[in-house]
Amino acid sequence: MSAKANGLGRWYVIAAPYLWLLIFFLIPFFIVFKLSLSDVATAIPPYTPTFSWSEGIGKFISQLDFENYTFIFGDPLYVNAYLSSLKIALISTFLTLLVAYPMAYGMARAPKSWQPTLMMLVILPFWTSFLIRIYAWIAILKPEGFLSIFLIKLGIISEPLQIMNTTTAVYIGIVYSYLPFMILPLYASLEKINPSLLEAAQDLGSRPWRAFWQVTFPLSLPGVFAGCLLVFIPAVGEFVIPDLLGGSDTLMIGKTLWNEFFNNRDWPLASAVAVLLLLVLIIPIVIFQRQQEKVREAGR
Repeated sequence: MSAKANGLGRWYVIAAPYLWLLIFFLIPFFIVFKLSLSDVATAIPPYTPTFSWSEGIGKFISQLDFENYTFIFGDPLYVNAYLSSLKIALISTFLTLLVAYPMAYGMARAPKSWQPTLMMLVILPFWTSFLIRIYAWIAILKPEGFLSIFLIKLGIISEPLQIMNTTTAVYIGIVYSYLPFMILPLYASLEKINPSLLEAAQDLGSRPWRAFWQVTFPLSLPGVFAGCLLVFIPAVGEFVIPDLLGGSDTLMIGKTLWNEFFNNRDWPLASAVAVLLLLVLIIPIVIFQRQQEKVREAGR
């Protein structure tokens, strides 16, 4: 094969992910951004553009209308929805990390012959529809559900638990749904750690818990950051879980976005909410990229 053909093939490989991002991220983002600068209207589609791309750059800039963005920052509903979503996502991510780390650690320390089976058990919930799994939690958490009946029969409680339609139910749903996304990167990091490092720490007089915090946990930080990112980003914009498991006081930006699009049919305002949500989520992505660069520099 000629050098020219090799260079062309290499160019195709490099261009493929950029083409994917262009088609499925940048173009949809600019469409949503253009909608966010439009005005709501009683029509099909329910908005009227406030500017045109074909009128020149000067006319284009002069016609930009950020009324929807100023309305969002001036309305406590949207500000509280963003803050509540960030709070729920942060707490859920932390709880998911607490549950996932021992599981990933156990998988990494299990015999090699067992690890594929344990990996399959982690991935197994993905074989069932996400919506069905959330409805299953409704049957478990509702007052007459399996959990309350089981605990009453054991004599642990005397009255049914009131977990359904609360923020606690939302936490349970998010932790359960996104647990594999935390376990897999943690397992990938923990499995690469050389056991001889822990043996050396113990030979030097370090206790097991001290060796864990000084050796194992620092080396697993790339997996911790990756797992937290994979859980936190979708949890911020989660809609199905708070809608089915949460109550009327569970305020999240995903539910607000849905109401603006489909109930109020205010597409420009909903698009502005979506654009601001994306800008908020860029912050943890940038932090993760910088952390990855530091890890690569330290490994050189």
